[in-house]
Formats: sequence, C-alpha cells, structure tokens
Amino acid sequence: MAEKIILGIDPGTTVMGYGLIKVLGKKMELIVIDELLLSKYDSHYLRLKKIFEKTIQIIETYQPDEIAIEAPFFGKNVQSMLKLGRAQGVAMAAGLSREVPITEYAPKKIKMAITGNGNASKEQVAKMLQNLLKLKKLPKNLDATDGLAAAVCHFYNAGRDPEGKNYTGWAAFVKKNPDKVKK
Repeated sequence: MAEKIILGIDPGTTVMGYGLIKVLGKKMELIVIDELLLSKYDSHYLRLKKIFEKTIQIIETYQPDEIAIEAPFFGKNVQSMLKLGRAQGVAMAAGLSREVPITEYAPKKIKMAITGNGNASKEQVAKMLQNLLKLKKLPKNLDATDGLAAAVCHFYNAGRDPEGKNYTGWAAFVKKNPDKVKK
C-alpha cells in the first residue's frame, strides 16, 4: 500500500493556513498544522513573495504528493477577491513549479466533507478536525485548520473529481466523455 502526503492550503493575504497529512490506505495522520503570518508586511507584493517562498519551503521539506487548495469564495468586495485570487495563484504556481498536482475545492465543499454541513462555521470545522486527527489543542488562528481541512477533504475525495472538471487536455476530456465524440 502506497503512502501519500497531502498538503492543504488556505491562501490568504494576512494569514496563509496550511496542514499536511500522511495517508496510508484508508488511514490519515497529521504531519503538521501551521500558518504563515503576513500582516507584518506592508507591501502586497512582498506578501505574495512570502507565500511563494513558504509554499516552496513546505514542498521541499515534506515532499507532498498532492496539494489541495481552498478556492476563493465569491464576496462583494472585488478588491479582496482579487488579492485572495493572487495569493491562491502564487501558492499554486509554487506547487506547479515543483510539479505537484493541485486540486481546488470550494469552501462549501470542504466544510461539507469535514462536518457534513456546507455552511458550517470555522469553529465547527476546527472541532471536527480536532476529533478526527486527535489534535491536542487548536491553533489560535483557524486559517491553519482551514488549510488542514482542504487536505482532509482531498483525502475523502480521493479518486473522484471534486467538481467533475479536472482535465489535463483534449485527450483527458475525450477519455472521460466518450459519448460526446462523433465517430
């Protein structure tokens, strides 16, 4: 049975939460849960650089086989969404630069996978993860548990497309949709 390491990331411009789990068969165990605090940096571009560097460092340290990342949710503040999208893009670019496959999950999908409720609070998600992975105490910022939640959601969705739209090109599309190809 192959061992697999999954890195989960909750991208943010003030706090980037992340967690890593080791998967062996149907069992998972916590490797690390932590966060990168970015509020001390004034420049948005410096924050993006720090996200990229930290993601590379995590990848080089733990050698994850896959990355699960929380997709930015649709909010009313366009400026915030843009910044979140950039943070996510930089973390994804770091993973892609090291050729680690990435899967994106909507926040509701992650909450649903962890708690059974797509509208669960951050606290409910954190408590459930604490029980699942036997965490002694929860981190101060729940961004770290959100990152871990993305990894656990990915574990629960192993082998299934989270949104049904993960193609690597035309060959993959044709293979998944033979009924749509005229002969």
